[in-house]
Amino acid sequence: MEIGGIALRNPTGRAGRTFLGTGRRWRSAPKDAVATGLFVRALMAAEKRDGRTVEVDTSNRPVNSDKLNVLHGIQSSVPIVQEAKMVTNFQRKTKIVCTIGPSTNTLEMIWKLAEAGMNVARLNMSHGDHESHQKIINLVKEYNAQCKDNIIAIMLDTKGPEVRSGDLLRPVLLEEGQAFNFTIKKGVNSEDTVSVNYDDFVNDVEVGDVILVDGGMMSLAVKEKTHDMVKCKVIDGGELKSRRHLNVRGKSATLPSITEKDWEDIKFGVDNQVDFFAVSFVKDARVIHELKDYLRSRNADIHIIPKIESADSIPNLQAIISASDGAMVARGDLGAELPIEDVPFLQEEIIKTCRSMQKPVIVATNMLESMINHPTPTRAEVSDISIAVQGGADAIMLSGETAHGKYPLKAVKVMHNVALKTESTMSNDTLHTHATAVQYVGGGNFSQGHMSAMFALHATTMANALGTPIIVFTQTGSMPILLSHYRPSSTIFAFATEERVRQRLVLYQGVLPLYMHFSDDAEETFCRAIKHLMNGGYLRKGDYVTLVKSGTRSIWREDSTHQIEVRNIQD
Repeated sequence: MEIGGIALRNPTGRAGRTFLGTGRRWRSAPKDAVATGLFVRALMAAEKRDGRTVEVDTSNRPVNSDKLNVLHGIQSSVPIVQEAKMVTNFQRKTKIVCTIGPSTNTLEMIWKLAEAGMNVARLNMSHGDHESHQKIINLVKEYNAQCKDNIIAIMLDTKGPEVRSGDLLRPVLLEEGQAFNFTIKKGVNSEDTVSVNYDDFVNDVEVGDVILVDGGMMSLAVKEKTHDMVKCKVIDGGELKSRRHLNVRGKSATLPSITEKDWEDIKFGVDNQVDFFAVSFVKDARVIHELKDYLRSRNADIHIIPKIESADSIPNLQAIISASDGAMVARGDLGAELPIEDVPFLQEEIIKTCRSMQKPVIVATNMLESMINHPTPTRAEVSDISIAVQGGADAIMLSGETAHGKYPLKAVKVMHNVALKTESTMSNDTLHTHATAVQYVGGGNFSQGHMSAMFALHATTMANALGTPIIVFTQTGSMPILLSHYRPSSTIFAFATEERVRQRLVLYQGVLPLYMHFSDDAEETFCRAIKHLMNGGYLRKGDYVTLVKSGTRSIWREDSTHQIEVRNIQD
């Protein structure tokens, strides 16, 4: 068996390529292996036993096809590096998104959230104004300026075309069987009728539809319609307050996904160079293309994360995610517009779709809802976090828990601890479950992207077998993203020359992005990176690291050359 060009004992006993000694090349594979092999640039390997360096380069020779398959279940006791030290400082790889609000909108709380585990600060544009959000952006950027190795990305979440009830003078108690009405007339707020903010509400609903208030906290059946009123009967009662969110079971409102308010908020985000836009109620890919066209016109490097939360988005899921830079599983409205029992399966489908396209996915809504008011979570909430991590989510999100909850820091710590514990018990097979293998397309023609994917796969396999973290240098972020896709067991230290690239990599599972200026001397740059990691406590003398030199752009290498090295850290 071979890992990225390193020969291991072949468990099958069949003939294959074998390592012949220091500085020598692979012995040729049998003709039958060559005949069925992939005619790509083959791997050469050299082992320097004193320096413990394993280098993998490319040359024009055929490679055994076994070398290019996904290699699962490889034992960690590798003969070539028997005394390699395992990384003991296990880093949480699943990222945490925190919504910033009244409970956390101070510099002190931003620092404490970051120290507790926050990776992305979310601005919920459904609440607050540009002045309050500007304050939060400034606080996060102030933190980032002082904490270079633990940067926080900023995500602006649009309000979207939400249908809400109007203002009430005081809360109205709805009881089962009671008649209650919604009207498109403005300013109505009586005991049995309230306005809605959507003029086509009457046209969108039909007799027999079920209207859900706040995702199902209350529900009403539509019994009758007039030209300006929807007359209902309360199914599940409760206290109706001002500006409550309304859904119609199984239907999406015929509103544009990006409203006039959203465009103003998007312009605000562009002006402030946020890192991500989370776009609410995306129904199809057209809105993604529209927003991308606008961002290009503004020369804005901001990634788009559609929120999958409407009934109309599910049939268009593949197209939406393909056009986007990731996705968010927004389970609140998703479970309101579609049967709630479908939500776990939809969550799994969305995660798998994102993973297959090598795009980050966030699982959101109600993850620690009880901690808005209580200092400890329910056991079901703990299991929910663990299931999302095991399912392959890149990130998990807190909403009201950190925006207006009583225990925001405890909520982040619970999420961190549960994710960390879950990751520490996951096998390599589990981590790779949804990763797409490198596919052979025949004819000996491989694109640059295909070659990079192949090397990301083998770097991951090698790092897992040897128990090493991965170090990668990147200009575009493409190689760290590929490595994250294959879910290595240890941390991916991604050194980037561009701040925007580094900020974007924050969202990807397992990636710790670091800024570094690359000199013309690759070895000098590598030594500076190692010194940086040692000073930060990430590495220590005697550790082994897997160094990847590959990607869509050349940094120091020739375009045709890819390298994977295993190095021992010395003074």
